[in-house]
Parts: sequence; C-alpha cells; structure tokens
Amino acid sequence: MISKIVFATNNPHKLYEVQTLLGNQFELLSPENIGCHDDIPENQPDLAGNALEKARYIFQKYQLNCFADDTGLEIDALNGRPGVLSARYAGPSKDPILNMEKILAELSGSTHRTARFRTIIALILNGNEYTFEGSVEGTILETGYGTKGFGYDPVFKPLGYSVTFAEMDIEEKNKISHRAIAVNKLVHFLKGNINQSY
Repeated sequence: MISKIVFATNNPHKLYEVQTLLGNQFELLSPENIGCHDDIPENQPDLAGNALEKARYIFQKYQLNCFADDTGLEIDALNGRPGVLSARYAGPSKDPILNMEKILAELSGSTHRTARFRTIIALILNGNEYTFEGSVEGTILETGYGTKGFGYDPVFKPLGYSVTFAEMDIEEKNKISHRAIAVNKLVHFLKGNINQSY
C-alpha cells in the first residue's frame, strides 16, 4: 500500500529531491495537489520554527498528515549568515543568483570559507509533532561551478569532495546532502509508524 503525505513546499526542486529519497513506498503531495494555493508562512527566527510553522499551517487548515522543511546555509566567517534568511538573503524575490552574489561579495578576500548546510524537517503525524535534522560541512568557493541542483549549490563544495553540489547528479547528492540525511531519518520513522497517512 502506497502512503500519501503532504510536503508543505512549493519548491519543485525540493519536491523532486525528496520524492527521489522517499522511493515508491510513499506518494508525496504538494500543497497544490490538495488545493492549497496560499503563500505558506515562515516568519520564525530559526529553521526549526519555520519548519514547524509551515507544517502546522497545512495540518490545521486541512487536517492532513504533513511535513515541512527549512534549510539554511551557515557560513562561519559571516557569523552563521545567511542561515534562516538563506532563501531571501538578497531580498524578497528569493533570487538564487543574487543570493550567491551577495555571499560571495561578503566573503571577498576571505580565506575563512567554511560553512554548512543544515536542514530541519518538522513532521505532524496524527496530531503529534516530530523534528529531524541533517547537516553537511563544506567550503564556499570563490565562484560557482555546475548547473544541477538549486540555491547555493554551485558555490558549496562538501567536505571530502572535489566538486560542488551543482556538479553532482541527484543520486550522488542524495547520498550525502543535508536534506537527504534529514529525509532518511524521516523515512525511517515513517516506515515504523505509518500504514496510511492520507
């Protein structure tokens, strides 16, 4: 039996990545699939708060089991920025090119370029709330490489690798990424606690 669960995101790249990780045991529904065309709020000061806010919005309005994620790029030389503001660091347009240009400008001339991607997933299952975390360490390069992935992927080289996330095929990225780590924890939990989620 295939279980259905709502992923509270309108980002098609995230939906694709996570569906790939979930495999064929779960069918991922987007807000659009359930008739939700709202701009889901994310007004909290940290990743966990944002993930919970988005999941609660779907659950309270539609009474459907769901999960949401929030991901931030934390750059040590920038005191953890852009962090929770990663998607809109250069402004409300959420333009990934402008976001990358802004962090590269702020890091210009710096040799201290360590950073990490961190994902928090908030799950609401039968009214109960759970969170799962994944992170991956890496380095911010001085220019972007690769055309795959999304967001800051072209300038992020994970620790122990010679290529950026944007140079990796999704199968390779999904073996090591912050989102993959968090989603795998979610999937392990769901497989032990769910028969039919929708």
